[in-house]
Amino acid sequence: SKNWIFTGMKPNTSERIKHFLINNAAVLLLYLALLLPSLYLIYVYDKLQLHLVFNQLVGSVYVNGFFYYITYLGDGFMAILILLIISVMNLRKGLYTTLSFLLASLFSQFLKRYVFEDIDRPWMIFQNKQELGLRLVEGVDNHIHNSFPSGHATQAFAIFICLAFTSRNKLLKLFFFFIASLTAFSRVYISQHWLNDIVAGSLIGMIFSTALY
Repeated sequence: SKNWIFTGMKPNTSERIKHFLINNAAVLLLYLALLLPSLYLIYVYDKLQLHLVFNQLVGSVYVNGFFYYITYLGDGFMAILILLIISVMNLRKGLYTTLSFLLASLFSQFLKRYVFEDIDRPWMIFQNKQELGLRLVEGVDNHIHNSFPSGHATQAFAIFICLAFTSRNKLLKLFFFFIASLTAFSRVYISQHWLNDIVAGSLIGMIFSTALY
């Protein structure tokens, strides 16, 4: 991939895409392995029933604590802090990740506030269905409106997939991918979002991080 430096010829687009796919095959395949079953579940099952299935996982104080804290990695303030650290360590990588974060977040917020503004969050819906017994994680301030898409899932994927793509270490690539995925799933676990919200958010983050790469 560095031959163009010595020959004076830059690799063409097809060579760049091929190089990108080879280097990030594990991340892309793992994402598809999570995306496709999720889309199937969303298509086949009612979102309330689906949420209740995932909600059965809530209970262990240790698991609750894990998802309570990891969800903050998709928070705006934490995202800015992470972007600053990346930029200090590597300016070019910082610019790439910041641009991915900003564009993906703006697109996600536009959809959330102007296109799908009438979609309520799980806590709001289950308030009128208390007989279903929604399990909540202690300490979470549950929101009620602007559910689709998930901003936290968008931001987590926009940042951590950029880090996965730019990392040369294969284990780090997987680490960043799973951090993005767990952060996105935490939104369902703590009943801030439906499954389709985090799937859409992850797609937005993935698309922008891939296109900008």
